[in-house]
Amino acid sequence: MAAEPTDLDETRDRDDARGLDDLRDQARRWLDDDPDPASRDELQAVLDGLPASAPELADRFAGPLTFGTAGLRGPLRAGPNGMNLAVVTQAAAGLVAWLAAQDATGPLVIGYDARHGSREFAERTAQVATGAGRAALLLPRPLPTPVLAYAVRQLDAAAGVMVTASHNPPQDNGYKVYLGAQLGGELGAGAQIVPPADTGIEAAIRAVGPLADVPLGPAGQVVGDDLVVSYVDRAAAVVDPAGARRLKVAYTPLHGVGAAVLTAAFARAGFGIPGVVPDQAVPDPDFPTVSFPNPEEPGAIDRLVGLARRTDADLAIANDPDADRCAVAVRDRGAAGVAGTTGANGSGGWRMLRGDEVGVLLADHLMRRGVQGLYATTIVSSSLLRAMCAARGLPYDETLTGFKWIVRAGGGSAPLVYGYEEALGYCVAPEHVRDKDGITAALTVAELAAGLKAQGRTLTDRLDELAAEFGVHHTDQLSVRVDDLRIIADTMARVRAATPTTLLGQPVTEARDLLPEADVVILRNEAARVVIRPSGTEPKLKAYLEVVEPVADGDVPAARSRAATALAALRAEIAALVQGRAPY
Repeated sequence: MAAEPTDLDETRDRDDARGLDDLRDQARRWLDDDPDPASRDELQAVLDGLPASAPELADRFAGPLTFGTAGLRGPLRAGPNGMNLAVVTQAAAGLVAWLAAQDATGPLVIGYDARHGSREFAERTAQVATGAGRAALLLPRPLPTPVLAYAVRQLDAAAGVMVTASHNPPQDNGYKVYLGAQLGGELGAGAQIVPPADTGIEAAIRAVGPLADVPLGPAGQVVGDDLVVSYVDRAAAVVDPAGARRLKVAYTPLHGVGAAVLTAAFARAGFGIPGVVPDQAVPDPDFPTVSFPNPEEPGAIDRLVGLARRTDADLAIANDPDADRCAVAVRDRGAAGVAGTTGANGSGGWRMLRGDEVGVLLADHLMRRGVQGLYATTIVSSSLLRAMCAARGLPYDETLTGFKWIVRAGGGSAPLVYGYEEALGYCVAPEHVRDKDGITAALTVAELAAGLKAQGRTLTDRLDELAAEFGVHHTDQLSVRVDDLRIIADTMARVRAATPTTLLGQPVTEARDLLPEADVVILRNEAARVVIRPSGTEPKLKAYLEVVEPVADGDVPAARSRAATALAALRAEIAALVQGRAPY
């Protein structure tokens, strides 16, 4: 016999019905204001599927996308919790209203990648700007993010917008905002927004009324190709014109927008044009050959390594889809190959260098070229750059994660000449692009590799030399992906409540909690360093690990072996910590 319904059951049913009615009302109000017929049809189909579609509808209306680490970013779908024409119209209207309130003069310059919806979102942003009486300059075609960052400075724009989701999955898109010199100041001219601009823009977006009342003008003026040529010329100028150029490079843009600009820059700088992975050379918003278009993901550069082996390349380079990041793979004597790639040719395996390895190689190269000024990285990157700057008498600074902070490093105490973050981001020419730039980073890596090749040496040889001088700095990352963001908050609270007193059996000598400035905990002793924080762009908790192993009697391989063993032990300790298991 079925149980009789209780008063509690009836109350829950009434609450569920009331909640569903509220969702319906929100969705209907959204439909009335949505300017995109396709988006309206999509949302209507979800409404028609109620009550079975209630969880999906609730997710779409869980809250509006907000400006985070990289502006707006989310799945392409109808509703406030997605990227769509309505959300972009509101964001653009809020941005131009905020610019007007700041008395900022000059155009809004807009770039876009080749993702689904990118061009449409860029053109709508231009229409909103011109409708508000502000000139809008649209880049001539899908182009890398660093070209937009360059254009903001070059065109003396009030601000810039880049429509991209970088290396996110194909179902996502995003909206990044850059400020010009008037509002960004000397350090932030052409850089991504930081507080309080982000909260000011967010408030202006929320103050936008019905979208039907947002005036739309023409889709702006399309910038000529001379801007792209200018960027290529400036990019090529980052390398020494008298340097070595004999180098064979394999390259992939991972179905993104980097290939045309990178190959033009290589040719302009006097390098041979890289061989490009054929089935990843053309922009494709579906990213058909990779499960996740991020060079750091297992298997993402398999085709690149295959091309490098077939062509006997000296170096393999990958950009992410909007070409602001740069990944480098090298032959590695005795290596087992790149993760996700098996086998090796007669020259040994290939492996992708870590972002910290490329970061210190580029820094060392610039230092050896005599580039004087501030060198900067983030709190989650290797401490090797700090040691190099101290030994060589160069100014150094460490910032929170993200290039919006790196390019503002030092607060103007010394001119920034180089910055990097471990997530494959490098800025080698901040006077031109005040952001990470995968094109100029690739050129500088190629310059270094060509110079070493002319001496019969390799990038791995140079890494060994740095290790012999400063010790092996071995880094790794532990990531925990979650479905419920409350798990991350609970974990950070637990870490703070039971902070480890030892790392690798040695007492913790420094324990820093960066709240309220940032949700970050840092632990350090002479043997190891751990930084724990939530991701700013993904539902992940991240722990950044580093061990430092001195090199005895020049035996770098032995030191690397000891460091690998220590790092594995540290990884186990921190995994236990974040998962709430023993030993903590």
